[in-house]
Amino acid sequence: MRRCEECDHWEPAGAHGCARCAGLVDEIVEEGWRAFLEREFGTSEPPDERLIAEMVVDEPDRHLWRVVDAAYDRLTCGECGGRLGRGPAGCGPCDLANGFRYAAREIDRPGVPPGNEHALRVNVAVTRRPSGISASEVLLRRLSLPVLLDGRLPTMAQAQATKALANKGASEARLAALIYDEWGTA
Repeated sequence: MRRCEECDHWEPAGAHGCARCAGLVDEIVEEGWRAFLEREFGTSEPPDERLIAEMVVDEPDRHLWRVVDAAYDRLTCGECGGRLGRGPAGCGPCDLANGFRYAAREIDRPGVPPGNEHALRVNVAVTRRPSGISASEVLLRRLSLPVLLDGRLPTMAQAQATKALANKGASEARLAALIYDEWGTA
């Protein structure tokens, strides 16, 4: 894990308040998109990414989650005008797209515990679209990203204890210490 030069959080836990960390969260998705384009089309810059994105979101269950999330980023919501799936809670098309994103496939990266990729996926999704999610949940999700990217995964007991502390109003510093010092060390 590395400290962000701009916000001093472990990268990318400073997202949304830190543009650099937010960019790093987006890059998690973008690297999957580029690899998909290279594998399927032989280039990371095809002539019509929007058309490819439309094809991907029509069949999310055939693609990896990073590819699906990146495809939604390339489409515009007709209701809120933002990136499809990232608009405010209550925006019908964005809520629908946000739900469909979970039909995409997950494959754990080599060398990580089973379930790490699922946890990473959920935490990235919440961090990128915090609308309608409690502040304590968003805080836990973004603070967890560096640990998950590092290939660690909390036990169920660790995750539940951390969530209970967050629900009781524990400070960000206390939650961060728990996550960074104890998760993945069981």
